[in-house]
Amino acid sequence: MPRAAIVIPCFNEAARLDVARLRGELARSPEVDYVLVDDGSRDETRARLEEVRRGLEARVEVLGLDTNQGKAEAVRLGLLAALARRPDYVGYWDADLATPIEVAEDFRRWLDVHADFEILTGARVALLGRHVDRKPLRHYVGRVFATAASLTLGLPIYDTQCGAKLFRVLPHTKELFAEPFVGRWVFDIEILARRQRLARERGLARVEAVLYEFVLTRWIDVAGSKVKPLDLLRSLWQLRAIRKRYFRER
Repeated sequence: MPRAAIVIPCFNEAARLDVARLRGELARSPEVDYVLVDDGSRDETRARLEEVRRGLEARVEVLGLDTNQGKAEAVRLGLLAALARRPDYVGYWDADLATPIEVAEDFRRWLDVHADFEILTGARVALLGRHVDRKPLRHYVGRVFATAASLTLGLPIYDTQCGAKLFRVLPHTKELFAEPFVGRWVFDIEILARRQRLARERGLARVEAVLYEFVLTRWIDVAGSKVKPLDLLRSLWQLRAIRKRYFRER
């Protein structure tokens, strides 16, 4: 069976990390491995990650960073470690499990069936029949940012920032994560910008032809987010830097 390796970046997540849930999902989905990244946490996060790994060393890797590098770098280093495991798919998931970890198996199966797609990303859409619980302020601020991100990329993408993504491993995949990102919070957008650049330079299929937004049936806004209001302004500035770096011809 095609295998997936999921990166979960963690910084001071001891209070929120659901060890039992992660271990339960490992038992339920033997085709999904984890790379758990401790991003220089100052609490008991590393110990909690080792609890997840105990007895499952072949399928769970704990990558400990001595100092806090930020989410972007934690994800990037985790993805490089995941690629070294030679899986068929790599991806990343937020440690709060706002997107249920069980959905990672759904993502893997979807890509198994849809061979023409390369990137699968979660989309938080509050439709009837789905349980998407977002605080109103965060939702509307998120829509403003999503619009700016869409304009930066030139893609009609609805939700760039959902912390649930899976990539088919192809010859160019490692290049998406080879260099550090511009900023801590907009790396999701920079990954797509890098993929667009590869399409222009290598003649690969365009991003809009290989990316699919998977509408989630469940997403819960978990308390304790480390994203602060000022980060929106920083992120908008980082969008400008991404546009300058990857879309100079526009």
